[in-house]
Amino acid sequence: MKDFKFLNNVTGWVVFLIATLVYFMTLEPTASWWDCGEYIATAYKLQVGHPPGAPLFQLLGRFFSLFAFGNTANVAMMINAMSALSSSFTVLFLFWIITMLAKKALHIKANSFSFDQQLMVLAAGVVGALAYTFSDSFWFSAVEGEVYAMSAFFTALTFWAILKWEAVADLPHASRWLLFISYLIGLTIGVHLLNLLTIPAIAYIIYYKKYPEFSWKGFFITGALSILVLSFIMYVIIPGTVKLAGNFELFFVNSLGMPFNSGTVVFFVLLIGLIVFGLHYTVKHKHAMANLIILGFTFILIGYSSFFILVIRANANTPINENDPKDAISLLSYLNREQYGSWPLLKGEYFNSPIKEYGDRSPIYIKDYKKGEYIITDERKNTVPIYDDRFTTIFPRMWSNQKPIHEQDYKEWADIKGVPITYTKPDGTKETVIKPTFGENLKFFFRYQVGHMYLRYFLWNFSGRQNDIEGHGSITDGNWITGINALDRMRLGNQADLPHSKQNPANNKFYLLPLLLGLIGFFFHINRDGKNAWVVGLLFLMTGLAIVVYLNQQPHQPRERDYAYAGSFMAYTIWIGLGTLAIARQLAQLMNKKLAVGITFVATLLLVPGLMATEGWDDHDRSGKTAARDYAINYLNSCAPNAILFTNGDNDTFPLWYAQEVEGIRPDVRVVNYMLSGGAWYVHQLQRKVYDSDPLPLTLRPDQYDKGINDVVPVMDMNARGVYVPVKDAVDFIANDKNKRDLGMGQKLAFLPVKKLRIPVDSAKVVDNGTVPLDKAGEVVDQIDFDVKKRLLYKNDLMLLDLIASNNWERPVYFANPSSVSDVLDVDDYCHLEGFVYRLKPYKADHYIRRLGGIDADTSFKILTENCQWGNLEKPDIAVDRESMRNSIIPKQNFMRIAEALIKENKPEQAKAVLDTCIYYFPDEKFPFDYFLSSVADMYYHVRDTAGGDYVVERIFNNYADEVDYYHSLKEPFFELYFQDMQRSLGTVQNLVQMTERNKRSALNEKMNAWLDEEIARLSVMGQ
Repeated sequence: MKDFKFLNNVTGWVVFLIATLVYFMTLEPTASWWDCGEYIATAYKLQVGHPPGAPLFQLLGRFFSLFAFGNTANVAMMINAMSALSSSFTVLFLFWIITMLAKKALHIKANSFSFDQQLMVLAAGVVGALAYTFSDSFWFSAVEGEVYAMSAFFTALTFWAILKWEAVADLPHASRWLLFISYLIGLTIGVHLLNLLTIPAIAYIIYYKKYPEFSWKGFFITGALSILVLSFIMYVIIPGTVKLAGNFELFFVNSLGMPFNSGTVVFFVLLIGLIVFGLHYTVKHKHAMANLIILGFTFILIGYSSFFILVIRANANTPINENDPKDAISLLSYLNREQYGSWPLLKGEYFNSPIKEYGDRSPIYIKDYKKGEYIITDERKNTVPIYDDRFTTIFPRMWSNQKPIHEQDYKEWADIKGVPITYTKPDGTKETVIKPTFGENLKFFFRYQVGHMYLRYFLWNFSGRQNDIEGHGSITDGNWITGINALDRMRLGNQADLPHSKQNPANNKFYLLPLLLGLIGFFFHINRDGKNAWVVGLLFLMTGLAIVVYLNQQPHQPRERDYAYAGSFMAYTIWIGLGTLAIARQLAQLMNKKLAVGITFVATLLLVPGLMATEGWDDHDRSGKTAARDYAINYLNSCAPNAILFTNGDNDTFPLWYAQEVEGIRPDVRVVNYMLSGGAWYVHQLQRKVYDSDPLPLTLRPDQYDKGINDVVPVMDMNARGVYVPVKDAVDFIANDKNKRDLGMGQKLAFLPVKKLRIPVDSAKVVDNGTVPLDKAGEVVDQIDFDVKKRLLYKNDLMLLDLIASNNWERPVYFANPSSVSDVLDVDDYCHLEGFVYRLKPYKADHYIRRLGGIDADTSFKILTENCQWGNLEKPDIAVDRESMRNSIIPKQNFMRIAEALIKENKPEQAKAVLDTCIYYFPDEKFPFDYFLSSVADMYYHVRDTAGGDYVVERIFNNYADEVDYYHSLKEPFFELYFQDMQRSLGTVQNLVQMTERNKRSALNEKMNAWLDEEIARLSVMGQ
């Protein structure tokens, strides 16, 4: 056994080194898309990220950032490296988990562990651990600065620790392993809550160890207790301690007149005192179990205490300070993720359930430093919708707080026929609602939530993946495949051979081999070690389907969610390892045992992790990709000095935060996320100076933006004459508290008395400060008139109008997308594209497109051709991931619009340079040319570059010709399904024919015309 311990340790570290090498070779060198930019920025300067927070991740990220040695360009790489090491350590502990379980499955006795069996166990560990190393979802998280790699590490470490406890449970001091696990659980709260889902598996390992004789009573009691412990941590310890601290705080400050934070201090002193008393009492009276429980609770709290960092840093008013959790009261709202809302789980509404009435929520308290107490700014009465019981259901799956977005998807996924129910509305009228049946509710659950949002991901990892195109249920978008044509065609028809999928880097074919090897291991495990098979199965279910049930996801998710199930996929790779053991053991009965182990090991290593590595390398290698950072820099460098830039989502905000906070790029630009500015905390931060950016000029006082104040401002139309009112006068009206009225909502509210607003323009001022170039001075308007289209203004809408009114053309104002604010500020015909962003200027755009604004062609030309970086996406060895592809649509569109504007301004050389730049950085091989690129070809012909035009036309034609050939290969019913797509393809070629005829490109024209005639003839024959 000593020899095996040595081999086990050495082999584990070898596997660790392999994983580390792989992840370091494929590591993204800078910030990635989505939350990575925010996590890296908040870790680097220990700031406060989005709820519910990840303080331990930030602390460790700060430590790793020190190894950049002052070179801020390498900070992201160091934090990404932290994820890589977290992942390779996960692989290490997974290897040891598999070898421990493999020994149990072989029923190894202390003195009967032969060398052949040792080799079998080690082979199982290597194959299983490396299969996880190269699994799609885990590999994705391993090379970027996000929390999921570290979360997986804690899951593996915790599960390994309980197996170590099991091995020594009968020895003195074995309970230290349980305390270690308690500490890990507390720590992981500061990373992600996924690790808590190991608790049921831990409970059964303890049960099986303490009670070797199985009983159904003990089995069910253990399951119930494990869920109770899990719920206690999630719903009592995590929010409960903070809630109690908040109640103490309110009592001591508001009732006893004590200073702020005194109640919180008293609460924690009492808590520590109770723990000390409990430990002393249980030791004195020899209550070992009670002592262990109190110690476990204490270690969880010690780990959980990392959240004090968020409170400390929030009080430091860091530039990124999301939700501003400065005290126990605001921290509770932060931990509960109140800004994201809630969703029903066990009982609740359908997406179309009518609201019967509204209930109350806990009031909003804020500090009033003048009074020295907490005051209520919003009682939050009548804010919780309550639904008629006739329209609710147990286990609600088809719910929605955005019915127009989700209704059609629910109908398609669940084939809703429903049951009509008539009810009386509050106004006395009757309305009939089609209530889905419970069967339809379950159909959506199994088809979408289980099938599309879990099993599809599971099979990506262990069967194969068609592409990385994100769809909302299309059979061809992001689907799973096997790589075995007969099987794929049986399930998908000829759609398995889509042309765009074959070239997609994420087209990975595993031929079912990882899945089958895992199934072999699963059945082997059940047969040889049923108890531990149940434990692994429980881990698999709790980190997979249990998450599906808890998240209760709606259709139209903004991104793929496979990263959430990495723990479930880890559990399955345990069975992949045991599958190797099962085959080796069976083969050893037919030949020399060492030879059997060697053959099995080499075969399964090559056919499972080896295949996964070779198929997945291209789409997981991010070593040269810098798109998220480069695009962020392009956004910032498109802005004039001291600008205010309104952004919308995560991917045009978080990378910009990273660029400013970490690399110090353009700190004079104030990035304003329009969605986040609906929060009082965010508007307050906008009213402070940050780095080189002055506070936003706002008229309303900070307290008028407090939480619960002006959350909703009704828009009234009291302007009988229909004249346009200066927006400054309207904002001043709202700012005057004397103008508040009771508008039938139960309280006095500020309101906007007009819909027609005007922005006055000082023509001399806007020319002098550079808002308007000299050559446009004669086009400056006296005022910009617009209509507010909303009936209710939210805090972010009010802030925007306040800014426009108060700024008075002092600071440049930009929008990432003018249409995002057009319901409030409908001035997109005064928004002019400058590179990546649109600047508000007081003259009408020449090259204007509704909801997209106009073009400042000269400024944009200089920015896009001289001052931009493009993430290396054009390079042959760099795979274009889905998010980079999606975020490249905007600059491609900008290139085309700028070239068109330059042509209209009779600047053909500049237009050609723009087109050349577009084609160079977005080549057909990486960004397939389609219908929208037809205008590029036409513009090439217009600037007399026939070679460029022919090149683009031929590429588009070839792409669509391939698609049409594919459509012809389809059989019913798939051909009919794609018939409209085929018609669109033929229509595109027809447009190309007309274009080449118009530009006298006879050879190319004749070629496409002949092809088109042939295709039309084929369709005519088919129609007959």
